[in-house]
Amino acid sequence: MSVLRKLWNSGRKVTCLWFVLVAIVAQGKTPNVLFIAVDDLRPELGCYGKAHIHSPNIDALASSGTLFRRAYCMVPTCGASRASLMTGLRPARNRFVNYLTWADRDAPGIDTMNTHFKTHGYRTVSLGKVYHQIRDSIDGWSEPPWRPRAVSHYADPENQRLHAENGKKEKKPTRGPAFESADVADNQYSDGKIADRAVETLRQLKAGEEPFFLAVGFLKPHLPFVAPKRYWDLYPEETVNVPENYFPPANAPSGAVHAFGELRSYHGIPNTGLLDVTQARELIRGYYACVSYTDAQIGRVLGELERLGLEKDTLVVLWGDHGWNLGEHTMWCKHSTFETSMHAPLIVRAPGFPAGQLTDALTEFIDIYPSLCELAGLPLPEHLQGRSFRPLLREPDLEWKPAAIGRYKNGDTIRTDRYRFTQYWSPNLSLESRMLYDHAIDGDENINISEQPGGEATASELFERLLLGMGQASP
Repeated sequence: MSVLRKLWNSGRKVTCLWFVLVAIVAQGKTPNVLFIAVDDLRPELGCYGKAHIHSPNIDALASSGTLFRRAYCMVPTCGASRASLMTGLRPARNRFVNYLTWADRDAPGIDTMNTHFKTHGYRTVSLGKVYHQIRDSIDGWSEPPWRPRAVSHYADPENQRLHAENGKKEKKPTRGPAFESADVADNQYSDGKIADRAVETLRQLKAGEEPFFLAVGFLKPHLPFVAPKRYWDLYPEETVNVPENYFPPANAPSGAVHAFGELRSYHGIPNTGLLDVTQARELIRGYYACVSYTDAQIGRVLGELERLGLEKDTLVVLWGDHGWNLGEHTMWCKHSTFETSMHAPLIVRAPGFPAGQLTDALTEFIDIYPSLCELAGLPLPEHLQGRSFRPLLREPDLEWKPAAIGRYKNGDTIRTDRYRFTQYWSPNLSLESRMLYDHAIDGDENINISEQPGGEATASELFERLLLGMGQASP
């Protein structure tokens, strides 16, 4: 401002007005959006304080933007989580229910995020897994969504054979092995091919005149845990252990701990019972390898963004669609209302906002849609139920939401600063059971205190807050 004042006072008003105009145009520049989704990624990353994980590229993104330490999905299964996020609508008993969810079908007439950006002049492109159903919200993309085709889940011929043969079984069709370590190039598997395509697409988009909304959805660390051998080598066998709470939580309601049927559909996984520790450790190692493999692909995309000179004009968002259980409470996969299933990573880097920030504000995935609209200067659709976290990018310690609310099947759950409470319902919608965990003293959620002295009153209070947050009345 002092430079402009001197120019004005010196009589060089035309020059001064030109500087003001340039500043206004620069501030009003429409940002591009790079929207990175990662399937089944839990917040076990270096930037989340987990030093045993090799995630240098995601960590670097976090150091250049804002990391949300307490972000929560709306439904811990991929189709429903993504549909809720992309519509900005909360789930309900008859909306966004399972992994087969279509946003178009569960929320007809609603402008999805990609549709809204396309309507307002963006070139919208989908690569990899963005929606669970590739044709979901298809009119909201400027070109047909792309996923790699004819790519085997496995590189090892024997594993390919097992996958093909098991899938033809009449009584219990199964998939191939739950993990694989093959000495192959990164693009032998799908995520490497997705990164190849994203790099190529960025070059094409740079040449275009429209701002772009490029959504890139990586498949790993989703099962099966297949990754090139060099990523497995980052995690020697002797360094990997099962979680300390490899046991069911005390006093948990029946059904709160599931039998991880998704994992049991893979070859070599027992149909019932716990996994033995050796197999459990190998699965955890495979998950870690896949995280590092996908981190490398993310690094390639972010590196190309920088090489093309686009990073200063591009809003980058990275999110995992929900949490994942790696043996906690004997569970694997997602599909529960425990913290391990609901808590997911979220990182945002926006042009003009401070870098290297952390926020502990409770954030819901339905907040992403309104936040991107505000950051891109787009109007907010009236249907949105989330709250823009744009202010947190300036002041990460702001007093924020009092709770994050989600659900899975017959369980509705609320996470406050201190507690996680879940209410389970019977098929006729009567109250069935509940669980309450005090994160001040039990961060791993090992002891349900909902029926203990002192816990009952808290559970009842949180139940009312849960209903209020979901827009329901007490039964």
